[in-house]
Amino acid sequence: MQPRSRRKRAELAARSADEALLVGRLKKLGIDVPVKVHENRSVLVSFTDRNGLRIHRGYAYASDRILRSVLTFVHPCTRGGNRKNAELEVTSFPVDHFVVSQLPLRRRERMKPSDRPVLAQLKELHEHLNTAHFGGRLSPIPFRISGRMITRLGELIVDSSTNEAVEIGVSRRHLACDYWNEVAHTVLHEMVHQWQAAQGLQIDHGATFRSKAVEVGILPRAIRDVRATRRAVRHQ
Repeated sequence: MQPRSRRKRAELAARSADEALLVGRLKKLGIDVPVKVHENRSVLVSFTDRNGLRIHRGYAYASDRILRSVLTFVHPCTRGGNRKNAELEVTSFPVDHFVVSQLPLRRRERMKPSDRPVLAQLKELHEHLNTAHFGGRLSPIPFRISGRMITRLGELIVDSSTNEAVEIGVSRRHLACDYWNEVAHTVLHEMVHQWQAAQGLQIDHGATFRSKAVEVGILPRAIRDVRATRRAVRHQ
């Protein structure tokens, strides 16, 4: 058997074992809907009435307290502050420490000629916010304008193998429809994540994020899509 084949079989066996462990633990905690285990780090946990619970494989290694927070988050009777607290608990767990997550490969969006001056403005905004709130210690970072972001305003792309921030994406719709001070708020939100990466911290919306967000003057919360039939936890 070739080394690559052995490695592939070992990876499949590890996935299968993690899935069995995670599904079994969730069943013991009372989950009574179908469970699908995945490795997509852009949406860690989601729930729909039709498809049941989708959850990142890394949660196989989470504590029962974290898994109970997952169940609280997706439960249809959970409301308001209780759901937000559960979401913060769920995203605080470092899934990438246990499973190397994969983002689906997609063809990069083509840049429009009108994007160039906007990208220059975003670069200038990053420099200003870096000086004002981070003492100029964050590294310059490329920006991307995304027409694919429908429910998110911005996102930080991180190399999971090095924990290095490599790009900030901003929604094209956000740039077109919202005031510049709202865009600045979004960029600053992603810069707090960039700061987490630079400090070697887990990139999440946990206590460290909330503390730094308050320090720089933004709302210490994650922005996510809210629908009656879908509940999802995303890295943003």
